[in-house]
Amino acid sequence: MSRTHSLAESPEESSKSERVYQDLRRRIRELDLLPGSRLRKNEIALEYGVSRAPVSEAIARLAEEGLVDVFPQNGSFVSPIRPEDVRESLLIRTGLEVEAIRRVTQAANEELLAQLEENYAAQEQAVKRNDMVRLDELDEAFHAIIFAATGSPRAQRLLDTTRALLDRPRFHALPEDGRPNATLGEHRRILDAIRTGDVELAGAAMRVHISMVARAIERDAAQTEKHLKSKGVK
Repeated sequence: MSRTHSLAESPEESSKSERVYQDLRRRIRELDLLPGSRLRKNEIALEYGVSRAPVSEAIARLAEEGLVDVFPQNGSFVSPIRPEDVRESLLIRTGLEVEAIRRVTQAANEELLAQLEENYAAQEQAVKRNDMVRLDELDEAFHAIIFAATGSPRAQRLLDTTRALLDRPRFHALPEDGRPNATLGEHRRILDAIRTGDVELAGAAMRVHISMVARAIERDAAQTEKHLKSKGVK
């Protein structure tokens, strides 16, 4: 890894380990760091202008999320995209998010709806610009707004860990032909269902959305496998 990265400071990235973690996570998600890539702490520390300690902490967090495999005496490596992890993560995500939206729909207020409408409008602009990175960020934020409204921090942490394992396949399935506009349509139905206060409709809309994401991931998996094999990744 020879590139030098300039990381913007922000309240959310106040510590060095947080900044390293966030950027390494992004690079893993976007397959800039391919599965099987060795993470050399000295090189990473030099890249980001930090000591080894923040790098070790960042790698430990990535390992907890299943994005990095750590082998004592052998080093740390970007984990492979394991189909069993993807399937299990989709199962957990479906259960958590469907129940979450059912609860949120019962108590939805105008402030929540305004947040979702603002996010949705930004999604529309991202699709018009064909900005898939921004759309992906807004997609995550849309779901985060809904789940945060449950006020369940432990469930939130479980969902965050689950979504981490879906980042790579989901990110690469997003630009699939027709998928960006389909995502908009599914999010619109979710938002409208919350507005109606219909718990069953909202739950069904979320379940359909996640099932469509799963199908897109499955279709993209074969293409991703070919892409990785072309780079010599098994």
